[in-house]
Amino acid sequence: MSSTRIAGGWFFAMRRVLATICIGLLAVLIGYKVVFGPNGMKVWEAKRIEVERLQQEIEVEKTKHEQLQHHVDLLQRADPSTIEKEAREQLGFVKPGEHVLYEPPPKSDQKQPPSVAENESPK
Repeated sequence: MSSTRIAGGWFFAMRRVLATICIGLLAVLIGYKVVFGPNGMKVWEAKRIEVERLQQEIEVEKTKHEQLQHHVDLLQRADPSTIEKEAREQLGFVKPGEHVLYEPPPKSDQKQPPSVAENESPK
């Protein structure tokens, strides 16, 4: 019976220390969860950076869309200079008396047969 009194007396004397240690451990675990958990600060920071990157992509795409829309508007209004430019670039039209210079396609590697050079993909 005296051994239970000693153990009970020790626990009674150390109860505040044990409670403080338990609360400290709980605070550390909660802090870890807040920083590194599935919805923690690290994940939130990564998502914030991704949102900023996507917003920049949206702005770039909006700019491209506006440029293309302007180009479509010019073509729909039958602007002669725009139609002539498209005819020259896409259809290869030339005016009488003009000389057109074409850039030859790049040559394949001379060391390998042409069929091997065409089938080989860069690694």
